[in-house]
Amino acid sequence: MSEATRVRILFVCMGNICRSPTAEGVFRHLVRGEGCDEMIATDSAGTHGYHIGEPPDERARETALRRGIDLSDLRARRVAREDFDLFDYILAMDQENYQALRTICPPVHRGKLRLFMDFAPDYGIREVPDPYYGGPRGFEQVFDLVEAAALGLLEDIRQRWR
Repeated sequence: MSEATRVRILFVCMGNICRSPTAEGVFRHLVRGEGCDEMIATDSAGTHGYHIGEPPDERARETALRRGIDLSDLRARRVAREDFDLFDYILAMDQENYQALRTICPPVHRGKLRLFMDFAPDYGIREVPDPYYGGPRGFEQVFDLVEAAALGLLEDIRQRWR
């Protein structure tokens, strides 16, 4: 599959150091494990530029490593206008970031915007909570939620992009 025909997913949170890089790393790991990495491209970004160029939060990296996923190559960046043209799925971790994206999203691309947890409806949770100011358990919870939504997202891609 050529680069032009790849399905492109952008995961978005506020600062791009906790939730969205975790989602990117988990989904990237899942995609590689399924042998789909030639068909799917991932990235993550933040709605705010607080941490541009920084690696994911150490607690997020440690949680991921304990589960066999390496986030060390990821660096924070801010969502850019071009992202709305480039990506097929733009997935916000919570309602606040969804609204921030909707504000800057060209109307023609609004159908690409979703809450990431929409892909895990059985959880009954619409948002991935921000673990930044909490303890280690918050990062574990984020990881669990992200894993569930990642599986649902992969199934959605299989259904829509065959």
